[in-house]
Amino acid sequence: MSVPNRHFLTAISSRRCSRPLAGVLGIWLAFAAQACVAFGFEDVVKKAEKISEQGYQSPGANLPESLSNLEYSDYAKIHTKDGHALWGDEDLPFNLAFFHEGMHYDTPVKIHTVVDGEVEDISFNPDDFAYGDLDIPDEDLENLGFAGFKVTNALNDADRMNEIMAFQGASYFRTLGRDQTYGASGRGLAIDTALPSGEEFPAFREFWVVKPSKDSQYLTVFALLDSPSLSGAYRFVLRPGEDTVVDVTSQLFMRNAVEKLGVAPLTSMYLYGPGQPTDSLNYRPAIHDSNGLLVHDGGKQAEGSEEDWVWRPLANPDKLMVDEQDVDSLKGFGLLQRSHDFHDYEDLNDRYDRRPSVWVEPQGDWGKGQIELIQIPTPDETNDNIVTLWKPDEAPQAGDELDFSYRMYWTTHEAKFHSPDLSWADQTRRSQGEVRKDNLVRETDGSLAFIVDFKGPGLESLEDGATMEVAADVGDNGELVESRVVSNDAEGGWRMLLRVKRSDGSKPLDIRAFLKDGDERLSETWYYRLPANG
Repeated sequence: MSVPNRHFLTAISSRRCSRPLAGVLGIWLAFAAQACVAFGFEDVVKKAEKISEQGYQSPGANLPESLSNLEYSDYAKIHTKDGHALWGDEDLPFNLAFFHEGMHYDTPVKIHTVVDGEVEDISFNPDDFAYGDLDIPDEDLENLGFAGFKVTNALNDADRMNEIMAFQGASYFRTLGRDQTYGASGRGLAIDTALPSGEEFPAFREFWVVKPSKDSQYLTVFALLDSPSLSGAYRFVLRPGEDTVVDVTSQLFMRNAVEKLGVAPLTSMYLYGPGQPTDSLNYRPAIHDSNGLLVHDGGKQAEGSEEDWVWRPLANPDKLMVDEQDVDSLKGFGLLQRSHDFHDYEDLNDRYDRRPSVWVEPQGDWGKGQIELIQIPTPDETNDNIVTLWKPDEAPQAGDELDFSYRMYWTTHEAKFHSPDLSWADQTRRSQGEVRKDNLVRETDGSLAFIVDFKGPGLESLEDGATMEVAADVGDNGELVESRVVSNDAEGGWRMLLRVKRSDGSKPLDIRAFLKDGDERLSETWYYRLPANG
């Protein structure tokens, strides 16, 4: 019987374990030696440390014009042939398929598997790919490599392997839970994002994927990161499910000092939504992969601060907006898609209602730092214009060794990541401010109105006779015209209504508000940054 994925496995590395010795003791020692030196995370750490001591060598692009000039629609025609996925004929819970080089994916990455502790190399073979109706000369397919890989698993259908994770481009990766579609992305690391000096993009240059057993519930991937300023070792442990979980371990070795180190960065897309309606006529009420940033600061919580849980509705500004939130002890942050109701999007093709939220929980104490939110103007939904990341208070210097571990959740069940004691902003809507005249006619008054619906346990536990209030602040570039809260008799919870006037339209307006009963805080802090000229 032929083995369809035979092309991928081309070489087995020399054994790293000592040869068997004579006698029982020798056999035991040989087994122990083999067990001790099976390939693992520490091997990647050693490799990262070694190359950090060397000068950075940029990998060269190797694409002919027939592949580098492809448009996206043509590049999408290239895929691993049916039946050619690695491990596809072995009845394993995970298979691997590979991304072909092409378009701007012009630098190959090395991919290996780890089988019984030993490294096996995987080589590119064009016979494993289908090219559709593309006419790529045979000679242009020589000496190419992989642009990345994807992991498949029978998550949604026991009889079909579905893509659940992908690594492609720089240090980007995406993951899916059950019945989700790709939206926000994770990145291994970000350096100097949104600085005038320009961003540096670290890239995963080499991967090792541990071959699973037939009953494995998880998949382990090791990765080597490299860039002019640093090198690093990564371990990803993928656990698919209704909410897919990825445990990330990283160890970094600094070649140079950097001004901004972005840890656990996330990227997403926000074009428009009820919080920032579109000026164009469009049947879709919203187009976004995420609609807000949620930050949980355990240090602020310990102090009884009003800023321990902060929700930041996203915006598509006219010009770049970068701002920070100080964090004493980060417990979690993420880009969330708080609505999964199809009628909030009405898009049968892109199914924004199935885009997952991504929540990051640090493992261990990362110390003091800032959560940075970067919002970039975009004219359409093809650009990831939202970036968020954690950066340490002290910028790393040359020679520093850093390690960060965290858990990532890809979920459509956001309530489990909200405060158990506070209610949350379920939706934000923006409108012209208006007043109702004595003749019942509504007239605009030059203000902007924000309508925020709060739901959750902080409101459900209210006792009879509670006095609900709004605590609001608009900073020094605006005037708070009105703030009030009313019971949402239609859907439960409470509705906060704010009317504000901005003093200088060329500058952003920062609006913060939360609900309270006397001195008792009942909701997370809703923090909206109205873009300049927006």
